[in-house]
Amino acid sequence: MADVPSPLKTPLTGLSEQPQAQHTLREMEEHRTALTGHCYRMLGSVAEAEDAVQETFIRALRHQDQFEGRSSLRTWLYRIGTRVCIDLLGERNRRARPMELHPPFELDAPLGEKPAAEWVEPVPDALVLPSNATPAELVMMRQSIRLAFVAALQHLPPRQRAVLILTEVVEWSAVEVAAALDMTVAAVNSALQRARATLATRDLSAPRGPLTDDEVSLVQKYVDAFERYDMDALSALLHHDVTMSMPPLSLWLRGPEKVCAWMLGRGAGCRGSRHIATLACGAPAFAQYKPGGPNGTYTPWSLTVLEIEDGRIVALNYFLDVMTLFPRFGLPLELPAA
Repeated sequence: MADVPSPLKTPLTGLSEQPQAQHTLREMEEHRTALTGHCYRMLGSVAEAEDAVQETFIRALRHQDQFEGRSSLRTWLYRIGTRVCIDLLGERNRRARPMELHPPFELDAPLGEKPAAEWVEPVPDALVLPSNATPAELVMMRQSIRLAFVAALQHLPPRQRAVLILTEVVEWSAVEVAAALDMTVAAVNSALQRARATLATRDLSAPRGPLTDDEVSLVQKYVDAFERYDMDALSALLHHDVTMSMPPLSLWLRGPEKVCAWMLGRGAGCRGSRHIATLACGAPAFAQYKPGGPNGTYTPWSLTVLEIEDGRIVALNYFLDVMTLFPRFGLPLELPAA
């Protein structure tokens, strides 16, 4: 591990002025997207992942003379980035989804809001899926940024989490992981076994590829039913065990009847909403805008991520921190009057 620098927090400004540093920085930028995805899986937060990548580049530039070329630049960056994430994880509690913290709420329960730092965040696909990835790589990358999978990872201790991701997503050998984390191969294999056993207790489906034609049709029907505010049509699209959550609110509901009752009751202000399609967490997603803005405009309400299983929508995730999320996804903060 002689070629992995120790922790260092230094501004990037001033580190990249030399020609060699500029050349190294250009090469590192080629790995930014994949590395951001790696850090997001580790941390469950987009903002923290971007900070971790920045810190990784700073450490790499500061100690580029220690890069001995025994591994690729990509491997060196992953080693540094993984250690940056492990350091960050030692400073805070794990992130979660509302469904992991409480039983389902009643329709009239208090909403209960928690700090943003307690929730798993949605990530734009474009931020973490490299454009040069192969179709097979994209399947694994999409699977490993799904909300359910990232939330399950948060149940693993940091080093087990790193071992699992480096082995099963980055596809390193146990020898490579051991070298990166200063562990023995036996310790890596033991950590991997424990990590897999923990994930086996979570409700995770098999890896999936792009949406099928039927799933595309299901998503289109969701938008149509919601914009017409036809709760009978919406209910027909939902899995019998569907969940609806609204981070940063703690409240979440289970079942089509509860979801539709909410929409017609406390959520009735969403009637007349419009949607713009986007991609988040390897899943279909939408920016939702509610009516009622100045001069007939529509105002942002949620970044909605749909989860689909067995031909039905199994989770409706309405992320309400739109002032943070919409700029991150490149979405407008207002829609004009229809």
